[in-house]
Amino acid sequence: MSQPSEERGWLARTVLPGGDEPDPRFTLANERTFLAWVRTSLAFLAGGLALEAFAFESFPDPLRKALAVFLVALGMLISAGAAVRWVSVESSMRHKKPLSLPITVPLLSLGVAAGAAVVIILIALS
Repeated sequence: MSQPSEERGWLARTVLPGGDEPDPRFTLANERTFLAWVRTSLAFLAGGLALEAFAFESFPDPLRKALAVFLVALGMLISAGAAVRWVSVESSMRHKKPLSLPITVPLLSLGVAAGAAVVIILIALS
């Protein structure tokens, strides 16, 4: 099922050199997973913006800003992790190697737990 590299575009040859073309269903599933991570990152970005824009009376200014920046930064990290994960999975499929564990999962879990803990503390103190 190998495809000559001349038939693949410049970007595909640069980002994913060598290997065999995987079944398109697996590539499309990988893309859907990437898009799910991007939606999650957009939710964090929106949450950070909403916190800064609408919660000015609910939380002290420095803490609100810090939490908003934390949420936006977490959204950025999740988005970057999604791109790295997409390339890693696609490369693993092309070279018939096992998939690596995603670093994004513990990052997301710890980030959500930390953000929730800060919000709980802020609500309890107000």
